[in-house]
Amino acid sequence: MSKLAQVYCNRRYMPEGEARIGLFDRGFLFADAVYEVTAVIGGRMIDNDFHLGRLQRSLAEIGIPMPMSLAEIEAVQLELVSRNGLDEGTVYLQVSRGEAERDFLFPDDIEPTFIAFTSARKLTGTKAQAEGIAVDLAPDPRWARRDIKTVMLLGQVLAKRAASQGGFNDVWFVEDGLVTEGASATAFIVTGDGRVVTRANSRTILPGCTRRALERLCDSTGIVLEERAFSPEEAFSAAEAFHTSASSLVTPVVQIAGHRIGNGQPGPLTCRLQEIYLRAAFGEPNRSAAE
Repeated sequence: MSKLAQVYCNRRYMPEGEARIGLFDRGFLFADAVYEVTAVIGGRMIDNDFHLGRLQRSLAEIGIPMPMSLAEIEAVQLELVSRNGLDEGTVYLQVSRGEAERDFLFPDDIEPTFIAFTSARKLTGTKAQAEGIAVDLAPDPRWARRDIKTVMLLGQVLAKRAASQGGFNDVWFVEDGLVTEGASATAFIVTGDGRVVTRANSRTILPGCTRRALERLCDSTGIVLEERAFSPEEAFSAAEAFHTSASSLVTPVVQIAGHRIGNGQPGPLTCRLQEIYLRAAFGEPNRSAAE
């Protein structure tokens, strides 16, 4: 990030080098905080209504009040994109319960801490999107409420590091013999007859915003999407696989735990989904699958 980058902290904009969070902030001491990441492509925020809605839901689930209205939060995002001249990258939001004496119990009148910043990074046309990635499998190490986007990410950090050290690009989690999701992405497979399969939303997984956008696009273009859990063995024999997130968009998965998926190249339906997602992101119309 540039030294001149502007961030939002303590209810004002400032150079990143001046931003400070208190020692007794509960996000720092207890991971008592939630976050969101919105993609920016061509200077425009993508799927941001989904991200802000999920932020509001996550805060409500753990009893942290909104730091400001959704419209005001969006205004902060837009201002940061403008101030930092962000063409492609992400906008990060984090809301913690606030600062208080270190205690598991917290006062009722504690004021939330809200920070936001941008990160310039390449999101489109990446090598991973063009060639696909290899993911490992690992037991799901996370707490039971994975539907809340908290900053408690140590399990994901350690799993991603172990996967990287094993020569993989990322990792998908498995619980009770079924794939839950990626460490930071929604996991999908494509069956031999062309159905897209992903696990149904529940407390077991995070309700992905890119996934939600893709579901709508599948519906509008005639692509069949089936919500159900699948096993690693089914994934190994799938015709295609991919995962989605705000920062990876639609990324082909060509190898899972050493098993080649399909012919080891990004599959045609995955490539089609990449195309229709980017067309929608740039505001271009999508053709139906029958056309």
